[in-house]
Amino acid sequence: MSLLTINKLTSSVGAEVVGVDPQRLVDDDELAAAVLDALEDNGVLVFPDLQLKPRDQVAFCTRLGSVDFSSDGHHEVAGIYPITLNTAKNSAASYLRATFDWHIDGCTPMGDECPQKATVLSAVQVAERGGETEFASSYAAYDVLTDDEKQRFGSLRVVHSLEASQLRVTPDPTPEELARWRARPTHTHPLVWTHRTGRKSLVLGASTDYIVGMDLDEGRALLAELLRRATVPDKVYRHKWSVGDTVIWDNRGVLHRAAPYDPGSPREMLRTTVLGDEPIR
Repeated sequence: MSLLTINKLTSSVGAEVVGVDPQRLVDDDELAAAVLDALEDNGVLVFPDLQLKPRDQVAFCTRLGSVDFSSDGHHEVAGIYPITLNTAKNSAASYLRATFDWHIDGCTPMGDECPQKATVLSAVQVAERGGETEFASSYAAYDVLTDDEKQRFGSLRVVHSLEASQLRVTPDPTPEELARWRARPTHTHPLVWTHRTGRKSLVLGASTDYIVGMDLDEGRALLAELLRRATVPDKVYRHKWSVGDTVIWDNRGVLHRAAPYDPGSPREMLRTTVLGDEPIR
């Protein structure tokens, strides 16, 4: 018998998990393994009104893999990072505006770190308007390509940069902002990610700058068109947050973005990141 009761939310991405005892997520290795299996199958898991405490959230994530503790100091609980536009709670809040565009976390690391395995968000406060989080499967984006497209795109390589993502929300940056963005190294990834499982996905989103060896405008137009096709409304799950919800997604196979909301909104999510161990190749 399955350890999880799951209701599909869309045909391509997202499932709701009901009837889970939060303490079992912390204590039960078998349940954690079932969550990872369900995540592979569905891309996004929604636990409505789970009311998961911050320390329990981190403890749960340690059962899924290695937790990112590099943001210690932003929250009293190590491994928790507050997602808010309130600079009193997050001094790097300005960078979070880039999350309003579709993206995959970890495409522009400082070194050669792998993209994150998974991300967990729990809602502390929600926006009165906006602030939903949208998800689209990058596996499904590849699967619907024609055979000819799969062959053509299989050899393409794309340059990703922090500057590309930040320019989308700050098109007129100061010299100081540009210098900060350009301090982050660029990374070149294949457009098609062949995973250890054998599945393939498209590496798309805000960090994509240009396609190596292709005319700049032509390459950018292709990336924009592939992203548009991957995120048409009937391929997107849009989560409207309620306080106490917890959502986890497979960052390696899912694009995500936050719907814009008032910068003065009290919206606050608590994020825990499960580190990845699989490079894009």
